[in-house]
Amino acid sequence: MAASRTPSLLQRVVRCMDKIAPLSLSEPWDNTGLLIEAPFPRPHANRVFLTIDLTQDVLDEALLDPAVGVIVAYHPPLFRPFKRLVLSDDKQSIALRCAASGISVFSPHTALDSCVGGINDWLSKGLGPGRTAPITLNANPPPGQDGCGVGRMHTLDEAVALDELIRRVKVHLGLKHVRVARSPEQMRAAADAKLVSTIAICAGSGASVLGGVRADVHLTGEMSHHEVLASTSKSTSVILCEHTNTERGYLAQVLKPRLLSLLKVDHGLGVEADLTVDVLVSQCDQDPLVIV
Repeated sequence: MAASRTPSLLQRVVRCMDKIAPLSLSEPWDNTGLLIEAPFPRPHANRVFLTIDLTQDVLDEALLDPAVGVIVAYHPPLFRPFKRLVLSDDKQSIALRCAASGISVFSPHTALDSCVGGINDWLSKGLGPGRTAPITLNANPPPGQDGCGVGRMHTLDEAVALDELIRRVKVHLGLKHVRVARSPEQMRAAADAKLVSTIAICAGSGASVLGGVRADVHLTGEMSHHEVLASTSKSTSVILCEHTNTERGYLAQVLKPRLLSLLKVDHGLGVEADLTVDVLVSQCDQDPLVIV
């Protein structure tokens, strides 16, 4: 009887990521899943590298580590169609460098937003005890994903002042500053007189999900000027943390330990406990905008 072939690191990562965030949860417009498959993978690679954005600097960081064989980039580095592959184009250069270096790239993006235990659920956990439910519930969830869906509405058990909610957000995300647009009611009230209890959440750029959603507060990474005004005109205050600041902390706090645990014992692929596999979070990856 022939011995079974040991699955590659890439096969295992794809399988484990599907357990965490099934790709069927991705938005129709998104480009998720395996985006770059290295034709000649790095020999003996046993490390998965996590990042929000796969920039040239982040790729340089990954390439310096010979153990990195797969990059999980939350934002898809390849999104728009193209007719040629040239080094003069930034995104195409990243793809070519990855393939030539034997590194594959997987992107979960909106699947990781909508899944149970995903980025939006993680955001809600920093707001205080309460009940969390999707803004748009998935009516046909994949196995193990009951309660998944787009965005989150978090209802606090005890209402708090807006300033207290802002403090909790900053602590949870490790930020010194956020941008805040107070509703007219909040502007007229004393600092602790107008309490808030319902927070509509969408990681990243949230207007398409939060627009028209009634809540005391909209929490997201970014909105345009007019999108903010549309929220405040409906008595909803807005907290903006900058796009990737609402996503990055999830990598180290949630995705790294969960992916590592699944990779170490991937029963579905017949791999027994693998004590050599490792997951690393980029130290170069950061939001391009800084408040000074």
